[in-house]
Amino acid sequence: MVEKVKLIDVSKCTGCRGCQLACKQWNQQPARQTENYGTYQNPPDLQWNTWTLIRFQEVVEKDKLKWLFRKDGCMHCTDAACVKVCPSGALHYTDSGAVAINHGICIGCKECVSACPFNIPRYDRVTDKIYKCDLCLSRLEADLIPACAKACPTGAITFGDKDKMIKKAYARVKELGGDANVYGDKFVGGTHVIYVLQEKPKVYQDLPRNPSVPLTVTIWKDLLKPMSLLAAGGVIGGSFLHYILHGPKLPDEPGQEKGGE
Repeated sequence: MVEKVKLIDVSKCTGCRGCQLACKQWNQQPARQTENYGTYQNPPDLQWNTWTLIRFQEVVEKDKLKWLFRKDGCMHCTDAACVKVCPSGALHYTDSGAVAINHGICIGCKECVSACPFNIPRYDRVTDKIYKCDLCLSRLEADLIPACAKACPTGAITFGDKDKMIKKAYARVKELGGDANVYGDKFVGGTHVIYVLQEKPKVYQDLPRNPSVPLTVTIWKDLLKPMSLLAAGGVIGGSFLHYILHGPKLPDEPGQEKGGE
């Protein structure tokens, strides 16, 4: 399969949340009761049952208020910290370039949660597993585009071959002018989710300016992970190593999932 890229042009996003709903429906993610926090942001963050989230941000410029919308989710890095640090091999690359997860062998150690420079993976204490977007792998295998791209009514989300999408992104930036820029193709070996941003990256909340694989992850991959794989295919070794480094694995703090959708 040819490497694929999902291109998100935030200049075309209206914040309709169509992609957010489509993701939930296709992946059969359970909905939960929500709460009003005095903001359009709902739910307040990515969660184990919310892999795609539209972020709403108010920006004031010269006494004028404007909205910035951004679809948030896994960036599917070419050099993925989550894959490097995963002790069981649950997180892995696919032929399309997506980073998928095999929940059957996920041990819930949460190392990927700590390692991800984009703060994406989410832990569910009930199943003791990690969850995140897999770029709609089941749809890709059926020669279909991701559900979010299919549902987008404005063309803000498009999907296609990597080279074509990157070329399209830079052409769009040239068309927009100003502070518009391409985000994603220059980080972590290149991401398979790329943004066309209207503003400089520093303007957007929760968007790292220079994401990279942490040094601790590199040490883990080159030294500690091979040691853990010596025991029971890595599963027992990974759990033991997590215990040594972090102590017993405890559930998330109470209230972390509160307000989830």
